[in-house]
Amino acid sequence: MSVPSAMAVPGAMRQIVVTRPGGPEAMQIAEAPVPAPRAGEVLIDVEWAGVNRPDCLQRAGSYPPPPDASPILGLEVGGRVVACGEGVGLPKVGDLVCALVPGGGYAGYCTTPAAWCLPIPQGMTIEQAASLPENFFTVWNNVFDRGKLTIGETFLVHGGTSGIGLAAIQLAKAFGATVITTAGSPEKTAFCRGVGADHAIDYRKQDFQAEVKRITGGRGVDLILDIVGGDYIEKNLKCLALEGRLVQIAFQKGSRVECDWRFIMLKRLTVTGSTLRASPSERKAALAHELREQVWPLLERGAVKTFIHAKFELADAPRAHALLESSAHIGKVMLHVKG
Repeated sequence: MSVPSAMAVPGAMRQIVVTRPGGPEAMQIAEAPVPAPRAGEVLIDVEWAGVNRPDCLQRAGSYPPPPDASPILGLEVGGRVVACGEGVGLPKVGDLVCALVPGGGYAGYCTTPAAWCLPIPQGMTIEQAASLPENFFTVWNNVFDRGKLTIGETFLVHGGTSGIGLAAIQLAKAFGATVITTAGSPEKTAFCRGVGADHAIDYRKQDFQAEVKRITGGRGVDLILDIVGGDYIEKNLKCLALEGRLVQIAFQKGSRVECDWRFIMLKRLTVTGSTLRASPSERKAALAHELREQVWPLLERGAVKTFIHAKFELADAPRAHALLESSAHIGKVMLHVKG
């Protein structure tokens, strides 16, 4: 039996628009035409969309989308493929998928390259699967590909109860690393230990640099994944062992800092970083393949999990952003698009 190239799709959809750069209140519901998939793309009937820090930055006007991407917020979705562009073999129309998207996730329908789609892991709901792509693509790219974390090494990740942090803790532990993390309360440090962190430092009460020195007996850690920046940068360099690596993926405390860079020379350190959204499409397709081979089996047998803190209807996107920016959450914040 032949596979249809499209299912019935309405002409219009609901989406979130940003009326002006600003706070969460700048977002509103609007109606727009349903986009059409280009060659190599699929159209997804979006059920759930993940809420991420880059969405908040874009809403505020400090993280513009690439020129060829949808200006609508949203970088990860879960739903059903309802149309395929020219040249798409898989996924097929009718398949349930979760997907990294270049933009447009806060909408009833969204297009994305077919190669960025992944099947819903067995045993997971669409809601749970929709919470995976942005964090797991980012962690795999930066911790294992760029950071080259290997079995037996010691790994420090800041922001342990963020979506990035929880994914990084679990994956690093699953692949044989000793994991240290930082978080901002006793509740959060306890949660981090519960998902696999060997050591969790309350940065509000403890000096993480001194704690890392104590935990490692003065040796330092092999790899750091940092989303904070600011005054953490020099402390990170001091925390690294000889031949250590620092991977910088965000700057919540600022990117312009004065820092003693001699530690790079004295310890033979590597400092790198990346932004997922600006990475080439082929790179993200390769990451999707690696995740399916290396990480999806861990998700399907429950060795790695996703943690959803709160769910909001699409019209409540301002509340979802306010929660994310408060840092009061543990895990993911999700939007129910088809509510």
